[in-house]
Amino acid sequence: MDESNGMGKGRRRLWLLVGHGAVGLATAGAFLPILPTVPFLLVAGWAYARGNPELRERMRNDPRFGRAIREWQDRGAIPVKAKIMAVGGMSSSFAVLALTSPGYPVLAGTGLVMAGAAAYVVSRPAP
Repeated sequence: MDESNGMGKGRRRLWLLVGHGAVGLATAGAFLPILPTVPFLLVAGWAYARGNPELRERMRNDPRFGRAIREWQDRGAIPVKAKIMAVGGMSSSFAVLALTSPGYPVLAGTGLVMAGAAAYVVSRPAP
């Protein structure tokens, strides 16, 4: 067992694997418009907090994404620009789904989930 935190090496490696995978997806999201970046960085920070706290602190101090990560982890805050992009993205996705007409049950279910997610995002404090 790792004496520094009472965690076995296998478990620590698993958290590192999750963190590294999330950073990889976040990196892809920086270049692909359909893939988000910050949510994957938040998952990475969560995993790194369990597997390598030094990497978590490095992410929190990153010049580009550190502020957003700190605001979310410390206060649950989402910047207004991110809220607008999230709700706009959900609205656009729902419009495309409605135009492809998968049927009312699918539209209703998807609409309820998206409305709930949008309400949650909008209800979070702004930094």
